[in-house]
Amino acid sequence: MESVLYAFVLILTIFVLIVLARSIRVVQQFETGIVFRLGRIQSKVRGPGLHLVAPVIDRMQKVNMQIVTMGIPAQEGITRDNVSVRVDAVVYFRVIDPIKAVVNVQNYLFAVSQVAQTSLRSVIGQSELDQLLSDRDELNARLKNVIDEPTEGPWGVRIERVEIKDVALPEGMKRSMSRQAEAERERRARIITADGEFQASKRLAAAAKEMSSDPAALQLRLLQTVVEVAAEKNSTLVMPLPVEMLRFFDRMAPDAAQAAQAQAAQAGQAPAGPEEPEPVDEAIDELPAIESQVPVPGLSGIPGATEQADHAPTVQNPVWNRDAP
Repeated sequence: MESVLYAFVLILTIFVLIVLARSIRVVQQFETGIVFRLGRIQSKVRGPGLHLVAPVIDRMQKVNMQIVTMGIPAQEGITRDNVSVRVDAVVYFRVIDPIKAVVNVQNYLFAVSQVAQTSLRSVIGQSELDQLLSDRDELNARLKNVIDEPTEGPWGVRIERVEIKDVALPEGMKRSMSRQAEAERERRARIITADGEFQASKRLAAAAKEMSSDPAALQLRLLQTVVEVAAEKNSTLVMPLPVEMLRFFDRMAPDAAQAAQAQAAQAGQAPAGPEEPEPVDEAIDELPAIESQVPVPGLSGIPGATEQADHAPTVQNPVWNRDAP
């Protein structure tokens, strides 16, 4: 009899321990407990700590309240300017209403992932390539609003942040962008070079104007240039003609011309000028007369030859007769 009593007490103790184990629930600091009593959810959520529930009629489900980081698989799409791209992103979200997250949606993690993928494809189609590459902040904000609209209200999930990770471009587009960037760099380099030359020319013009007022400054600059050239150890050094000598000749030339004119005026003669050329027509008219007086020996037997007073034969040249037909 005593053995049966001991066995009954032992079984009862084990049953109590099992019930206590099924009744005690521990909720972590980052979790929230939702109790279902006979299938009906209790409006009161259980916070962090130790909680007792009915072992048979109550069931507790824990919901993680931490921020969840979820990567969005790369999505292929065509931008508004007809460029095929492949974009992937990452979503940061957390549960703000555990009851909605458990009751209204079967698996809120999978649901958020699907909404993020479709929203990413939609944003790609509405954007241009330059916006995907440069205006990341604007695209992230737009993508956050698009994903957060169907998740926060019905599902109790708030999208904290969305970041576009990478934008993969076709190889042809990469080469085109490289050429464009190279051309832009070349344009900037040429502009900077031209600007530097313009500023240098202005400085040189100002320096030339300043040195032109003092001939000694020009001579000093010439000597400095000679020193710089000599420092390069060249075998031949060409010395230019001093500027002062050229100026001396310039001043002397007008003085000599004025002195010649003054001497001519004192002598009562007009200054000698260039001789006027003889008219061409008069020179041609005189040619037959000149040739008719030129003696040509040995032409006495030729018809058309005439003799002068010294019996020298001459020839009348019909070529120089202008009146001949």
